[in-house]
Amino acid sequence: MPEFDLDSFKKTWQEQPVQPKYDNSEILQMLNRKSRNYVKYIFWISVAEFLLFSVLGLFYFFQEEESDSFRNVLERLGAQEATEVENNFGHFYLAIKILSLFITAYFVLKFYQNYRKIKIEENLKGLITRIINFKKTVNAFILISIVLLLMFTFVLIAFIFYTLNTQNIQPSSSNLTIIIVGITVSTLLAVSMIWFYYKLVYGSIIKKLDKNLKQLKEIDSQEN
Repeated sequence: MPEFDLDSFKKTWQEQPVQPKYDNSEILQMLNRKSRNYVKYIFWISVAEFLLFSVLGLFYFFQEEESDSFRNVLERLGAQEATEVENNFGHFYLAIKILSLFITAYFVLKFYQNYRKIKIEENLKGLITRIINFKKTVNAFILISIVLLLMFTFVLIAFIFYTLNTQNIQPSSSNLTIIIVGITVSTLLAVSMIWFYYKLVYGSIIKKLDKNLKQLKEIDSQEN
């Protein structure tokens, strides 16, 4: 068995090639590419949502479920049939659906523009700015979706009270409480579901963008 030579072992170890490290420009390119992919994922998710909402909108356009539900609420409160109010509510509901589609289409376009603007060769400060602006756009999309739902709920309650007032109806407090509580709870559940969905789908991607953003800011601090 050959004798172990410590000096020879050290010399051999020192002569081992050192793995090259990535410089800041290479890291920037990798982070840029990853960020671009994350933005692309959100863009395609929003496209899928827009298509889904469009299909559902066309399907429910020929349905009168919302008008029937509104009529059932009024009947339960003792109100008589109010064709004009029901038609106005139907028009409002249709306007909300169309507005929702336009808003979704607008954000689809914004996400696509953000995706196109993030370029591999873009400078560090430009990339940081675009990621921050993109996060703001995503947050605005989530917030507006929730605001639309709350607006629908408030207008629904306003239509109910308007109908009761014009017909001089004083419903029992128990029935009115049940209706208002039911609408409120349904709205809160819907808002919670929207919030959970966006945090689960969009939030997971935004967290990865945040990680990229943190690394980019570290590179920026090193360069300054």
